[in-house]
Amino acid sequence: MAKFELIMPKMGESIMEATILKWVKQPGDRVEEDETILEIATDKVDSEVPSPVEGVIQEILFEEDETVEIGKVIAIIETDAAEAETTPSSVVENIPSSNGKSEVPVKETTEVHQPVTVQQPAPSANVQGTRFYSPLVKNIAKNEGIQIAELEAISGTGKDGRVTKKDMLAYVEQKKSGLVQTLNTPSQKVATVTPPKQQPVQQVNPAKSMGGDVEVIEMDRMRRLIADHMVMSKHTSPHVTSFVEADVTNIVNWRNKVKKNFQTQYGEKITFTPIFIEALAKTIKDFPMINVSVDGHNIIKKKNINIGMATALPSGNLIVPVIKNADQFNLLGITKQVNDLANRARNNKLKPEDIQNGTYTITNVGTFGNVMGTPIINQPQVAIMSVGIIKKKPAVIETEFGDVIGVRHMMYLSHSYDHRVVDGFLGGSFLRRFADYLEAFDVNQTI
Repeated sequence: MAKFELIMPKMGESIMEATILKWVKQPGDRVEEDETILEIATDKVDSEVPSPVEGVIQEILFEEDETVEIGKVIAIIETDAAEAETTPSSVVENIPSSNGKSEVPVKETTEVHQPVTVQQPAPSANVQGTRFYSPLVKNIAKNEGIQIAELEAISGTGKDGRVTKKDMLAYVEQKKSGLVQTLNTPSQKVATVTPPKQQPVQQVNPAKSMGGDVEVIEMDRMRRLIADHMVMSKHTSPHVTSFVEADVTNIVNWRNKVKKNFQTQYGEKITFTPIFIEALAKTIKDFPMINVSVDGHNIIKKKNINIGMATALPSGNLIVPVIKNADQFNLLGITKQVNDLANRARNNKLKPEDIQNGTYTITNVGTFGNVMGTPIINQPQVAIMSVGIIKKKPAVIETEFGDVIGVRHMMYLSHSYDHRVVDGFLGGSFLRRFADYLEAFDVNQTI
């Protein structure tokens, strides 16, 4: 008999922990290979963890609602095999080692080691509540403007009355249909539903203010993760930012000409983002040393061009879905990828693999009306591109009859890069080449 350690899988480069929502299998239950053992949640996605082997659940090391760091052993599976290698679940991300080979953070064992110390769950954003709420439930509540008192009143169908995603969606639908009555109290608007007797509606105090001039707002878990990731990036990489101004008149004119027929023919809206990503993939192929990461004193050169696009969520937080092998798609293919990922991001339907393995990132500050930005590198990448708002400006145009001044569509580009491995020559040349591809866009091309 062999014993295998099931570990908490890695769900993305910036995600270091996950919350156990539900154990589908219990000690003594038999599981088939790839059969779901438990459900977990991060601030970005919910996911099921399948069994890597066939066997019997011998021991569960963490309870439901506990938050566990990635790589920690969460269960022991006993198999009928005499010997076998322990393998991670299918959602575990391979981690490159310093020698360039992929490794996974699991180990083989023939007996149970010392008990694993149980990690207490991280503080939740709903600190006033009496029940546990998963990150996904809290995110839905925030997006729908549901206060903690309303959450406390919702009858949950999960274990111990836990409110599930299904409960939240049903409640939101009832609320929109007018089936949930709300009462105005002196302090807040509270939904009146029929809660379980053991879980009465709780009155909560508003966030404390200091001196009447400030209000203390606790970060939710996703915002804390983003904050830690940004601080870590600035501590890790010496940032340098270069700027150029690009004439994107051809792109603007072409898009205006084709966007109506494009949507009619393909059922997709074409934005500027796919055009930028297509040009970016070409530029990365020209300068492959931008497509790297750093491991100590080693440079890890990535063969795949996986471009992440920073996407703002309705909650105000940020997520970076990734277009894998972007250089292998034409403009239509990239457009479909961009629209699909953006729509699923806004509806909280991204899968763990949708946000993994990015090698370069682009962010569009122009959508906020900004002229330019100085973006922070998305670790462990070494560079990030920022595109600003497109504005009409007078510009000098060279013609065969001499220079003239005309109205052009101009845009600032910002390129931040890690000065440990990307010098000004590479970082600046990369930026200039990207601008050249945009300016040389063929206004007569068809899809």
